[in-house]
Amino acid sequence: MPISNNDKTRLRSSLLLYAVSDSQWLKVDETLYDAIEQAIRGGVSFVQVREKHMDTDDLIELAKPLVSLCDQHKVPFVINDDIRAAKKLGVGVHIGQDDASLKEARELLGDDAIIGVSVQTLEQAQEAQASGADYLGIGSLVFTPTKPDAKVLSIKQASQIARAVDIPTVAIGGINLDTLDTLSGTFFDGIAVVSAIFKSDDKQQAAKELRCKVQQILAR
Repeated sequence: MPISNNDKTRLRSSLLLYAVSDSQWLKVDETLYDAIEQAIRGGVSFVQVREKHMDTDDLIELAKPLVSLCDQHKVPFVINDDIRAAKKLGVGVHIGQDDASLKEARELLGDDAIIGVSVQTLEQAQEAQASGADYLGIGSLVFTPTKPDAKVLSIKQASQIARAVDIPTVAIGGINLDTLDTLSGTFFDGIAVVSAIFKSDDKQQAAKELRCKVQQILAR
């Protein structure tokens, strides 16, 4: 299966508003497809499906229509952690420090796949870049219940990491409309958000407001 949305030439700009799914925030009558479609219409420019409770087969079935949706809107799409699901779907993957290795992911998915890596230190960032990561997620920048055990970095620390690498970066962890101002003057290419979109009753409007503000804050 060919890799979906693999245009790396526009990867940096695609990371401006990066949505990470979390089904726990969905309303009773709402599907993840509906939520992501609303978010894309509001301005989300990159989608990661992160559903840690699902096994590979269920994740593939959930993600199939989402891949088509993102293809339709020319929005890059990756799966969190599960490189077997990513391979089956023909998409990229985002891995953490405790997930599958970057080397393993690249060998299985090939050179065309977009592979992102979560980092918390300069050493991790430089190693990921040297090993062929396409982009980095740097954080957490604010305590977030989505990842209660994640190390919290200062804005200064995170920005220094972003400045020290050549590949694109997104800030992640507790970012919302109220905390976005703290990223002014930093070196990120975008922000990654979870509850700031998926917790909202109007995901299209939430994405629209975030997109507008992040463009101002990061001067895009």
